[in-house]
Amino acid sequence: MEVGLKRLVKKGIGEMGFTKEGGAINWFPGHMASATRAIRERLKLSDLVIEVRDARIPLSSANEDLQPQLSAKRRVIALNKKDLANPNILNKWVRYYDSCKQDCISINAHSRSSVRKLLDLVEFKLKEVITREPTLLVMVVGVPNVGKSALINSIHQTALSRLPVQEKMKKATVGPLPGVTKDISGFKIAHQPSIYVLDSPGVLVPSIPDAETGLKLALAGSVKDSVVGEERIAQYLLAVLNIRGTPLHWKHLNDRVEQACRDSEDKHEYNLKDLRPKKRNPPNLSDMLYIEDLVSQVQRALYISLSEFSGNVEDENDLACLIELQFEVLQKALKIPQKASEARLMVSKKFLTLFRTGKLGPFVLDDVPGTNSQG
Repeated sequence: MEVGLKRLVKKGIGEMGFTKEGGAINWFPGHMASATRAIRERLKLSDLVIEVRDARIPLSSANEDLQPQLSAKRRVIALNKKDLANPNILNKWVRYYDSCKQDCISINAHSRSSVRKLLDLVEFKLKEVITREPTLLVMVVGVPNVGKSALINSIHQTALSRLPVQEKMKKATVGPLPGVTKDISGFKIAHQPSIYVLDSPGVLVPSIPDAETGLKLALAGSVKDSVVGEERIAQYLLAVLNIRGTPLHWKHLNDRVEQACRDSEDKHEYNLKDLRPKKRNPPNLSDMLYIEDLVSQVQRALYISLSEFSGNVEDENDLACLIELQFEVLQKALKIPQKASEARLMVSKKFLTLFRTGKLGPFVLDDVPGTNSQG
């Protein structure tokens, strides 16, 4: 099935132009160019590097331009967002890097226990340096939106209970969009020895010529949606779901959702944008029930459309027809008016929000380790 997906990307979505203007992804704002230069300079001074990657796509979320310099340093690869990854494939990646003698750990940047384990590993890696260096630098790097700044904040909180910090600690800026951190900032987290953690902006390579890698990064939120186009990203997500048969695992929702449909008319409208991380009160019970019903409606719609599909999902023409049908059923499931002027765009945005907030489950997007894996 992975062969079919690669063929689809190359012959179908790729040829259609997986950026809005067609061709390779080229999103390299001015701040990324200057940030890349600054990162290279600071890497020379760093005693250890934490390279944060998306746990779902450990290979695609690596900045290939920086790999020669990163691999020459003491490095820990932190596979973040493990709660969104397929645990079986994630374990294979950890074993793969272990076989390559590369320290690797899967984490959830919002989990204190995960961060403790990461700090334990960092402390172990720095043990030989701590005895002879009064000041140590740990640099956190990675492509946009892999959770670097969230990890920095968690390190601050965890360090309070582990390390003798004497100064008030600032927090790194965290946001749901790639490119929030625009400069390299240092955060002191300990004395004797003094340990500084350096946060850095997420930087991509100047161009991403491989369509599949580009689409995976776009789906994971490492490239701004407007660069590739929300509809194109949603097409790719539907292609992945269909080729892997993921909606067929949602069969059990059918009867439950039919009952929910009969009871849902009285439920109020709820904006999916409120799912995105920001300072707000947690949703009340009715909000949570509404989102649960909405997710069930979406999963049920995709299950029915795929289970009743008589074509071959390995054929790019058949798959394209199925995806067109699914845009229609998703519009109804997401309660978007039929005559909405930008209905497909609205469907795409809401569908992607459900995926990115983990509502569709963890078994959607991934790299699979193999003989061509590099790290």
